Amino acid sequence: MNSIDDLERPALNAAPRPPAGPAETPHPAKPLRDARVDVLRGLALLTIFVDHIPRNAPALFTLHNFGFSDAAEIFVLLAGYSSMIAYGGLFRRAGTRTAVARIVRRCLRIYLFQAGLLLATLIIVRIWMDLTGLVPRFGVAPLIQMGLVPGLLRGLALNALPNYLDILPLYILLLAVFPLVHFGMRRGVWGVLALSGTLWLAANVDHQLNLPNAAAVDDGWYFNPFAWQFLFVVGAALALAVRAGDGLLPWRTWAAAAAGAYLGFALLQGGSWTAWGLPDLRPLAIEAPDKSHVGPLRLLDILALIYLLLSIPVVARLSRWRRLRLIDACGRHSLEVFAAGCLAALIGRILYRTFDATWPLQVAVNVGGLAVMMGLAHLLDARARHRQAQDRPNAGPVQG
Repeated sequence: MNSIDDLERPALNAAPRPPAGPAETPHPAKPLRDARVDVLRGLALLTIFVDHIPRNAPALFTLHNFGFSDAAEIFVLLAGYSSMIAYGGLFRRAGTRTAVARIVRRCLRIYLFQAGLLLATLIIVRIWMDLTGLVPRFGVAPLIQMGLVPGLLRGLALNALPNYLDILPLYILLLAVFPLVHFGMRRGVWGVLALSGTLWLAANVDHQLNLPNAAAVDDGWYFNPFAWQFLFVVGAALALAVRAGDGLLPWRTWAAAAAGAYLGFALLQGGSWTAWGLPDLRPLAIEAPDKSHVGPLRLLDILALIYLLLSIPVVARLSRWRRLRLIDACGRHSLEVFAAGCLAALIGRILYRTFDATWPLQVAVNVGGLAVMMGLAHLLDARARHRQAQDRPNAGPVQG
């Protein structure tokens, strides 16, 4: 896998396409979805909802308790992976102008969701403050202190990113630079990875290399884009490697052993032993790796995990399991499901702050929030299937 041209090679087990007839007009084919990406992204979104509620008991058993990385790394890496699948081949099939226009539309749609979430959050928190007299300890508190309108305007300008609403701006920025990533990978994947890795290293060495954030104490984006872009670029490169490898990353026994050994070390070192009421099994007395800049231990953790997930055939088979259909739907409608999860987590934080995090309330918040997210995904999936059926009213049966 030396260039992006590998993405255009047909999978080894794909059925050959019949030649186009003289009267047929070729048109861009929609790329096939990777079920692993949708299921993993769906799980990440559900996990982000649980993790975004402080003092939430189920958050003791999410990914970040078993190693160094968490759902955010999975979300960003898969964003790069899915961007290459969705737009990489589109550049060749439909041309640069069409591909860039589609990316711009996607960025604008994400921004509208970010703006809607910010506005809804500010209004809900302001009403809650007026009703209870309590002061928020979370999220938009810095924007509220600026004043509702000034805080909203700075938030819309992406100059003040509150906690829990700061990952979509990162996604917008990374997706906006994807054409440059694609252009570079047309000429050499390893060169782009080296450049991206150098930028990640620079952001880890000099924490001043960041974008300004008036809502943060250290005046920088919590998800430092100069560091997090590396995960996005790695995800795009992995899409090429998976496509060139007939749907799987190349299996190497030594690499799998190294990945498994590192994940075992990450479990011992990063496990929430005291929170689980167990003896502390950490072998080293070191601080938790920096999330804002994707510290080296976090980076190795997510790379080891994703290598195993994308190289083991059973993972691909499990991703197509019917019982995972709702989680798969969450991944396919990630933007809408993420927005629903953000608002559900906001309600959970408000309820915990107002009434304390009692067990009955925690059950109601978590079950209710997860039900809303998966229910929305189910409705969106049903609507999408209905539209597809309407678009092909006279389609005959598919020939196997």
